[in-house]
Amino acid sequence: MRLAERLRLLVITDKKLKPDVVKSVEEALKGGATSIQLRLKESSTREMVEIGRGVRRLTRDYGALYFVDDRIDVALATNADGVQLGPEDMPIRIAREIAPNLIIGASVYSVEEALNAEKEGAHFLGAGSVYPTPSKPDARVIGLEGLKKIVEIVSIPVVAIGGINRDNVREVLRTGVVGVAVISAVMAAEDVYRATLELRKIVDEILKPGG
Repeated sequence: MRLAERLRLLVITDKKLKPDVVKSVEEALKGGATSIQLRLKESSTREMVEIGRGVRRLTRDYGALYFVDDRIDVALATNADGVQLGPEDMPIRIAREIAPNLIIGASVYSVEEALNAEKEGAHFLGAGSVYPTPSKPDARVIGLEGLKKIVEIVSIPVVAIGGINRDNVREVLRTGVVGVAVISAVMAAEDVYRATLELRKIVDEILKPGG
């Protein structure tokens, strides 16, 4: 399965919303998440590794990709498929030297950052914030037009992120992205499984399975 198909529905963990990270990941995977990103901003490295190993086992069982947010050391320690790096994190070219086997996702907030990330060797982009989001209240909002510009100007897959939910996901998917990344739409839901299932149905409806 090519990378783009495995980025259709990327669910990002949030310990504040769902303290039992491994359990919430399992529910998301049951619901059809194609990738999981471990995001533990306030956890110790030891805790990240412990939780990450549990997430690694689950993603392997469900055939999903497993990414770690920001931390190459944790990605390597937990045998992750990849890492997600922002403009303030380790430069992509250095990350590729250190961990040539990892899939590198780059978080970008403008056309300029998107072009730089592609040039440095990112395998895909996480572009946003498409809408204002409670998960990252200080994030720049690029809107649908900003997202379209990024999709049009790069040749690597683009995943949309930021304030995406079942009410607006259709219009986001029609911009040419290969998938969407969500936090609150799934992790703030009472039923993580059902929330993921509903999103996955819409994603497949717009992008078509195997398309």
